[in-house]
Amino acid sequence: MPAARLPLVVTSDPDLLDDLLRLAAAGGTEIDVAPDPAAARPRYGTAPLVMIGADQLDACLRARLPRRSRVAVVGRDEVTETMWAAANAHGVEHIAELPVADSWVVDRFAEQLDQPIGRVLAVIGGRGGAGASTLAAGLATTAAAARHRTLLIDADPLGGGLDLMFGWERRDGLRWSALAEAGGRVDPPTLLEALPHRGDLVVLSFDREATPLVPAEAMGATIDAGRRARDVIVVDLPRRLDDAGVLALECADQAVLIVPAEVRASAAAARIARMVQAHRRELALVVRGPSPGKLKPREISAALGLPLIGTLRPEPAISQGVERGVAPAAEGKGPLADLCRHLLADLLGDTAGVAA
Repeated sequence: MPAARLPLVVTSDPDLLDDLLRLAAAGGTEIDVAPDPAAARPRYGTAPLVMIGADQLDACLRARLPRRSRVAVVGRDEVTETMWAAANAHGVEHIAELPVADSWVVDRFAEQLDQPIGRVLAVIGGRGGAGASTLAAGLATTAAAARHRTLLIDADPLGGGLDLMFGWERRDGLRWSALAEAGGRVDPPTLLEALPHRGDLVVLSFDREATPLVPAEAMGATIDAGRRARDVIVVDLPRRLDDAGVLALECADQAVLIVPAEVRASAAAARIARMVQAHRRELALVVRGPSPGKLKPREISAALGLPLIGTLRPEPAISQGVERGVAPAAEGKGPLADLCRHLLADLLGDTAGVAA
C-alpha cells in the first residue's frame, strides 16, 4: 500500500514548530516539516493539509507556491492586517493565532486523517511520437472502466488535444483556454463538473484554435481539485517542461517515461530523463516495441539508469481505433490494457481494483 501522506508544516521558527508538533500529536498524526518554501515545494501539492508558519508567509508568497485548498497560516503573535493581505494573496483560507486557536488546529490535524487523496501519475515521452498520449489515454480509460473516478489532464499545449483520443472534440465543457484566464481562482467541484466528462472519466484538454500557456496556478488548482474529488489523476506532460508541467511533475506520486526501443530514441530519452530528474528523483521506464535493431528493454533500462516497469508490443488497431474515436484500451484487451492495469495497480497499491 502507498505510504500515508502527512500534513505539511512550513516553518523555521523552533518555538512554533514545538507547538505544532504538540497539537498534531493531540490530533493523532505526525507531520512533515519544511523550513522554507524551497523545501516545501515538492510536497506542497500532495499534502492533505498545509500549515504555513507566520514566519514563512511572505517567503511562500514570493516563491509563488501554487494555490490549493486546506492551507492555513499559524502564528504565535497577534494577527495583523498585513498578514491577512498576504494570506489572501496566497489563497490561504484561515489564519490561526496560538494559543487561542489551539483546539481549532488540533481539529484540523484530526480531520485530515479521514480525507481521501487522489493519486497522480505523470507520463512523458522520451521523444516525439513515443506514445505518451496513447499511454495516458489508455491509463485514464482503464481506470474509469474499473470504476475509479478519473481525471485526465492534457499538459502539452502542442499535442493537438487529448479529447481527440476519445472522439470528444465536440463534447461540451471547458478547455484550458477558459481555465488559463481564471488563473488559480477556481472552485474544485465546479471545475470538475464543467469539464467534458462521461461516466467516471473527466478530461481537461486544449482547444485546437488556441495554444495558451497554462499558468502554474491553474495547474495547481486543477490537480488539487482532482486530488480532492478523483481517485486517479493522469497527466500527459510535454517534453519541453513549462512551469505548469514542472508543478505537475513535482506533484505526481509516480512518473513514467515511455521510450521506443530504438538507439536514437534512447539517446533522446536520456536528455528527457535528466530534465525530469532535476525535479524529482523517482522515474520509471516503459519500453515500446518493435525494436528494429533487436535492442532489449533491459538494455535500454540499464543505459538510462531507470527501473523498467513495463513493455509494450505493437498494436496497430489502437491507432486505427483512435481515428474512429475509440479510446486506447477501451476494449480492455491487449498489451496496452495489460500494462495500464499493471501501472494502476502499482499506483494504487490494490491489484483487485484494476482487474480485467
